[in-house]
Amino acid sequence: MKIAVLNAGSSSLKFKLFDMESLKVLRSALIENIGEENSIITNHKEAIESLDIDFSSLDVIGHRVVHGGEKFQSAAPITQEVIKEITKLIPLAPLHNRANLEGIKVAFNKAPSVKQVAVFDTAFHSTMQKEAYLYALPYEMYERDGIRRYGFHGSSHGYIAKRAAKELNKSLDSVNLITLHLGNGASVCAIQNGKSIDTSMGFTPLEGLVMGSRSGDIDPAIVLYMQRELLLSVDEVDDILNKKSGLKGICESNDVREIIANDDEQSKLALTMMIRRIQKYIGAYMSLLDDVDAIVFSGGIGENSAYIREEVLKPKLFSNIKSLVIKTDEELEIASECLKVLKISEGISPAL
Repeated sequence: MKIAVLNAGSSSLKFKLFDMESLKVLRSALIENIGEENSIITNHKEAIESLDIDFSSLDVIGHRVVHGGEKFQSAAPITQEVIKEITKLIPLAPLHNRANLEGIKVAFNKAPSVKQVAVFDTAFHSTMQKEAYLYALPYEMYERDGIRRYGFHGSSHGYIAKRAAKELNKSLDSVNLITLHLGNGASVCAIQNGKSIDTSMGFTPLEGLVMGSRSGDIDPAIVLYMQRELLLSVDEVDDILNKKSGLKGICESNDVREIIANDDEQSKLALTMMIRRIQKYIGAYMSLLDDVDAIVFSGGIGENSAYIREEVLKPKLFSNIKSLVIKTDEELEIASECLKVLKISEGISPAL
């Protein structure tokens, strides 16, 4: 069985084609800077066409969709109704869901008879309890408007949890982990008995850690101050928090390799702030878990920066906890979820 995975980001496209019997990657591609200045590829349609894939020959096409809201707590076969629901969620992840939808529409045009599946970043975190996902806002804002913590990077945290359980020789339903997906976007997840019980990203992917260009946690009154006193528009505030903050805001770079090499005061400050925030979340999640089998590093920074890993693990509180480095594979996790959906639709137990 051949399953293709399209992971469409705001300005990128990751593609992998799997033979699911052997789990072999038959083809892969990464296209970046879509629609940006000096790029020859102006949109995701052109990016997908440049792959030169006969999509009609595939068994399933899987799509990463960043925000599934409360509607989607597991992967779902894509129908017109599902597309409408994903469209409704664009305001919660405007850059990502719009790009995800573009990938879905292009794939449908190229292969209308091939089964397509949406795999939601938020689904892995649907196991969080109300005390974890609610904000202390008027309750009607949750009931009426759906304002709550959703969490993201679910495919990555889910894959990491499975791999870590194997490395620890434990069953997934008995493993307790703190998983760190550290890249330009970054998040932490507390996993108890194989399930997400808390995570650093919230209503949107802006909350939590200090990221490449995102602020992470800030006093919400700062937003009001920027609008009321600095006379910034909603769009200007959004741009600052998502694209001009984080590491970039502190030292004018969001490339950790470059920041480490620079060794100037602003670069040192940016790294210290990022590391301190990660440590705070690890400490908080240790208090939520009965015990922690491992702290797991993943994502481009987590996998490749020994310096960041060493600095994060310096507190004595963490010294007795095993640490692992696992290369994440969101596309394989998405393909596996597609296979589960296919089996369910055919009346076969997903466990088989």
